[in-house]
Amino acid sequence: MSTLTIKNSSGDATGEYPLSDDLLEGEKGGQAMQEAVIAYLANQRQGSASTITKGEVAGSNRKLWKQKGTGRARTGLRQSPIWRGGGTVFGPKPRDYSKKLSRRQARLAFQRAVTDKVKAGQITVLEGIELSAPKTKEFAGILKNLEATYNTLVITDTVDQNLFLASRNIPKVEVTSAAEVNTYQVIRYANIFVTKAAMEQLEKRLGS
Repeated sequence: MSTLTIKNSSGDATGEYPLSDDLLEGEKGGQAMQEAVIAYLANQRQGSASTITKGEVAGSNRKLWKQKGTGRARTGLRQSPIWRGGGTVFGPKPRDYSKKLSRRQARLAFQRAVTDKVKAGQITVLEGIELSAPKTKEFAGILKNLEATYNTLVITDTVDQNLFLASRNIPKVEVTSAAEVNTYQVIRYANIFVTKAAMEQLEKRLGS
């Protein structure tokens, strides 16, 4: 049985949260984590880069000057890649970079990522986060109390409007829900704070 520290918004420790070892995976899953991160980053790419080849450049097929007798290098089309405004050789074309990950791999990767963070003591359970208004200053004050003003991931059961608006202007701080958090986010952030309600949802994901 592993335990996580429970804190309130003032940064005071109020207890411990028990986490069953059956939900954790400390032996396998390293390769799955790598595959999950690669797939996540690949899926963020639009793949919309496109260049024009010689055959796609608009222009005449007229030879610019005669082949011999001018003293100049022989040339053919104005669309040639050696000319400014000509086509591009082996340039990028729209393509699909997306990678698929099996449900079993994704679950194993997420389980291993959470396990590593638990062992490193980088996950803290919060009693809850409630903001009276969508004020960045108020949310920043809570992070300061928790000694987590940067490189921080906050996981809640649902991201309300006040919390979303208050957190979006703070650099290197991200707020997400327990249903949407992924392996890449868990690996990326050094400080992870999870509300009690979100922790119950994460346990369901880890044990599903």
